[in-house]
Amino acid sequence: MSDNVKLYRKIADTVADAIEAGQYKLGDRLPTERELAEQFGVSRPTLREAMIALEMLGMIEARHGLGIYVTGDVRPVAPQPSERETEIGAFELIEARRLFEGEAAALAATSITEDQIAQLETLLERMHEEEEIRGEDADREFHLVIAAATGNGAIIATIENLWDWRNRSALARNILTRARGMGLEPRIAEHRRVVEALKARDPAAARQAMRDHLERVIEHLLHATETEAVERAQQETNARRDAIAKRVAI
Repeated sequence: MSDNVKLYRKIADTVADAIEAGQYKLGDRLPTERELAEQFGVSRPTLREAMIALEMLGMIEARHGLGIYVTGDVRPVAPQPSERETEIGAFELIEARRLFEGEAAALAATSITEDQIAQLETLLERMHEEEEIRGEDADREFHLVIAAATGNGAIIATIENLWDWRNRSALARNILTRARGMGLEPRIAEHRRVVEALKARDPAAARQAMRDHLERVIEHLLHATETEAVERAQQETNARRDAIAKRVAI
């Protein structure tokens, strides 16, 4: 396997290979996420990304309270190298944004203008007042205004590109859509902390506020994907209960 294959993809491919080799058969339960994370020596977000990638291929299914089960023993035709380049997960994106945008916020604190601060204030209002999809557009613009405040074209292009990957990558879209369905809302208080640090021209505080915000986004994505499994299990339970009730009523 090439060294430049993304970490979550290496894990997904290793598990898929084990399934196809018969190590795990249809209906078998895989080790828990905790056990798999320890086995591969990776973080929860990386392991979760790998499991969601396999779920999208129809090879596994996470059943809340029961574990992860094998539902398919042959993966679809492997994507071409050019397609794999777009396989960037939401957790990867947020981790990269936390790195770059934290430093961008610190740099912006030394050069941001009053006009740019006013733009951020307006965008905070939009995030608070608008419905979710348009609120996400305001969120993107908020972060790009901070990037622009650095005055560094390479930083601006990098951060803009990281945001654009949200739509280029099927895996990222899948995870972010699940999170949106679970009530992802702009974190006004967290964005406010960033603005206050920028107003104070405090690089260290701006960096920390931005990093804290994006760390919370990672936690939200983890929770959202877990909660989706909970709700799916609840729906299945309700369906079984309804079926039993109909039989009893006959």
